[in-house]
Amino acid sequence: MRVYIVHYSEIALKGKNRGYFEKKLVNNIRSKIGKDEKPKIRREYGRIVIESDSPEIGEVLKKTPGVRYFAVAVKIDPHMDEITRSAVKLAPDCGTFRVMTKRSFKEFPLNSMEVNRTVGESILKSKENLKVDLENPEKTIYIEISSKNAYVYSERVEGIGGLPVGVSGRVVCLLSGGIDSPVSAFMAMKRGAEAILVHFFNSTLHSPGVRKKIHDIARKLSEYHRLKLYMVPFKDIQLEIIRCIPSEYRMVVYRRSMMRMASMIADAEGAIGIFTGDNLGQVASQTLANMRVIYRASDHPVFAPLIGFDKEEIVDMARKIGTYEISILPYDDCCSLMVSRHPVTKASLEEVERMEGACDLREKEAVENAEVFEYG
Repeated sequence: MRVYIVHYSEIALKGKNRGYFEKKLVNNIRSKIGKDEKPKIRREYGRIVIESDSPEIGEVLKKTPGVRYFAVAVKIDPHMDEITRSAVKLAPDCGTFRVMTKRSFKEFPLNSMEVNRTVGESILKSKENLKVDLENPEKTIYIEISSKNAYVYSERVEGIGGLPVGVSGRVVCLLSGGIDSPVSAFMAMKRGAEAILVHFFNSTLHSPGVRKKIHDIARKLSEYHRLKLYMVPFKDIQLEIIRCIPSEYRMVVYRRSMMRMASMIADAEGAIGIFTGDNLGQVASQTLANMRVIYRASDHPVFAPLIGFDKEEIVDMARKIGTYEISILPYDDCCSLMVSRHPVTKASLEEVERMEGACDLREKEAVENAEVFEYG
């Protein structure tokens, strides 16, 4: 039988909570597999086994946070003759190779090094043009031995690592439509958090194409885990800010208003914190002084996982997760509407709060009128 062998990394370090993390990963995998596929999934010590060789499951595992790597393996009885026979079949006819064994069943008659040596010798006898290279082989034959089964395979596929989504609670992720914020949301999911995306739109400024772009980003991110998207109307709030706030302070006040509304949504969704795509010094609103003033508007902790990244690093990650080509499509950023060419870079919290006191910002009403969508 051919099966998927799924391995994780950090979960193995969770001690008494390990079972909880494993179950969450199994449930996440099962929920992402199409309705037509109903494979048997079970936990074994140090691995998850999926009894199927459908290529669709491989595509799911590539985009499941918590999966370090996986392989399609041959499942056999844990006897040396069967292990050796399977390994010889998988070995190449020429070039270099090595054998690597993991033996979780300690009562197996041979230890890992002895299995490697025995199997390697059999392969060399069967394949005259093969040589052993323990450091940099062209092919590795992997063997895993448990109490009831053994698994043999020769190709590993890297996953995205991290933790299973859901083990770290929920967070609200601000989504602008640019390159950075989708990467920030992905990083929240990779660290085990469920993502509630929030986008603020101006109905007179945003075209249907921009709304489609936001939905396309949400749909792409949902390939990693199901999520919600809030589309919050921002036009009336923005017009009020333009009316009563000097242009050089508008960007800061726009974002403080968004933080307050994100906090309302976090309360409604039971979210613990707010993730942003902020990157230190990238634009005027992302100076340390301005971020301090902006984050103070939130009732929840604010996290900026990209804070110290170079732009090139963010772009590389956006390409890797598939959001880059969507993010670079042209769009109108409501935060750039009617702001100064020379915005403040060291805003004073007291001064900003004084200015906001003159505004009638109907933020609760905007949140109540938000459109909510679910993906995945």
